[in-house]
Amino acid sequence: MIEAPSRLGNQLPLALEEGGRSLPVLDQRERGTRFLQLPIRRVLNPPAVTGMGFWSINPYVGCEFGCSYCYARKTHEWTMERMGAEQAPPASAWLAFEQNILVKHAAPEVLLRTLEPSRLGTDALVIGTATDPYQPAERRFRLTRRVLESLLRHRGLHLGIITKSPLIVRDLDVLQALAARHELSVNISLASMDAPLLRRIEARSPAPHARIRALHRLTRGGIHAGVLIAPIIPGITDDWKGLAAIMEAAKEAGARWVAGQALRLGPAARTGFLPLLAREFPDLVARYTRRYGRSQGAGKDYERALKRRLRALQEAFGFPPHRLTD
Repeated sequence: MIEAPSRLGNQLPLALEEGGRSLPVLDQRERGTRFLQLPIRRVLNPPAVTGMGFWSINPYVGCEFGCSYCYARKTHEWTMERMGAEQAPPASAWLAFEQNILVKHAAPEVLLRTLEPSRLGTDALVIGTATDPYQPAERRFRLTRRVLESLLRHRGLHLGIITKSPLIVRDLDVLQALAARHELSVNISLASMDAPLLRRIEARSPAPHARIRALHRLTRGGIHAGVLIAPIIPGITDDWKGLAAIMEAAKEAGARWVAGQALRLGPAARTGFLPLLAREFPDLVARYTRRYGRSQGAGKDYERALKRRLRALQEAFGFPPHRLTD
């Protein structure tokens, strides 16, 4: 068991229970976020399991950024249920996702033992599909960096990284080494250049201009990188001016592409986003009720119109057509 830092004294709450024993508490932040060591046997998620069409690695379960629209919050609950673990407060699994961060401390070593490139074939391997691999926890645990270093043992993979965090530039040296051995692409996720607006929908995510500066440093360092506008939120971040501002900033930062996708409201996303919508954008509630209903998508007519808008902006700023699967 990894001992909690002595500076925390006796203020640590009980650890999460896993099969009758507690998960070691690695650290706890003043605002209540705890970091717990999660034992794992595998770290690679195959397409058959994720349904995403590519392989994925998520070094952490949970994310501190607290985005209201996050579709991955249920992963925390699923992980704890799979382990037969009983959660300590906060009781809400929705909140536990951002307050109890599970750290896959052995992920690099497990990856070294289990990765067989032949199994991947031509499928991509994407890091950060259900967590942000460069969330604040990474500054201390350096887990994503160690995972990337493990991939240096191989050649010829199709690698992708998705992050909102400028912390990724810390690992520019590893990214450059990976790019020499693999086909590497980095997506900087950014929903809006309007910082006050972004703060209303992403509680603790990095400022938009900090992400653009990180993108610039990556592209200047020779990394194949672009911007992922996801989600594009109907009536909030889908206006021409707002999308154009992202395109312009991305172009100036040397982005190779800009892709986007409309908000999807699965069960986990609804739990967080709809109360925020009612509180922050009450005039849009009726529109969302009509548009989404019980569906996860905004409707084919909206998605077609959004696709046309994105394509027109891509052409205006000199970006190629780019889908999320490219």
